[in-house]
Amino acid sequence: MNIQLSASVSQALANGDPVVALESTIISHGFPRPRNLEVGKLLEATVRQHGAVPATIAVLDGVAHVGLEPDQLERLALEDGIEKCSARDLPLVSAAGGSGATTVAATCHLAAMAGVKVFATGGIGGVHRHAERTMDVSADLRQLATSPVVVISAGAKSILDLGLTLEVLETYGVPVVGLGCDEMPAFYTRTSGHFLTQRVDDIETLAKAVIAQQSLGLTGGMLVCNPIPQEAALDADEVEGWIQAALAKAEAQGIAGKALTPFLLGELVERSGGQTLGANIALAKNNAQVGARLAVELCK
Repeated sequence: MNIQLSASVSQALANGDPVVALESTIISHGFPRPRNLEVGKLLEATVRQHGAVPATIAVLDGVAHVGLEPDQLERLALEDGIEKCSARDLPLVSAAGGSGATTVAATCHLAAMAGVKVFATGGIGGVHRHAERTMDVSADLRQLATSPVVVISAGAKSILDLGLTLEVLETYGVPVVGLGCDEMPAFYTRTSGHFLTQRVDDIETLAKAVIAQQSLGLTGGMLVCNPIPQEAALDADEVEGWIQAALAKAEAQGIAGKALTPFLLGELVERSGGQTLGANIALAKNNAQVGARLAVELCK
């Protein structure tokens, strides 16, 4: 599969300057138009404001792009027919000359291929609720174990089973680190009741941990849990009520697989009166600035 670096990303990597990968599914499938384009621009601007070069990743006409030009970002946000691409989808989308937005798994893989070590997203995928019956487990978890990329997220999406998600990450040997927190954040909320075994309280210590992981020859990635800002967090009980209603509707309509997460997130937007959209933007921006600060520290 061909990979094309944008001019700014290519120059930054050649110079050893900080670069932060950004996923594109949040743009194509995460927000309604034209707000999705505004969010894409906001995240890139946030990375720049904190001293790093943004590398939004997507597939356009069969070519994987690490870093998008403004017209390519606009195309991704506004064009119909953009597929949702996990890592497994990349070969066929490429062979067909198609265009797709990358999930956490696909973004991790392409970032690693390009040599980008830090990736900021909203929330990772994980083990879905009732996975003992459906076997629905996101490829994000396996990819975290195989791609040498630090992923900054507000935990896993709250529609998931967070306890089982942590168990699978432990099985895969992925370090899960709380940045200033002792619990796994639950995307829209700062706590989940699922405690972490590792915590750091500053970017400098986090960077040392990343360097130590690399020096030990551990080839996988690291998940950094960065809670949503307090002022943007939603009420946990309200969120859980919306999730239960959305899950029941999805089951009644037979929605599963890669269509499930976008459906559930869309339902939450409707049931919350748009509150989840605002929270999603706040947490994604917060992760982008932490990613940039970490990338800068790693380059020192």
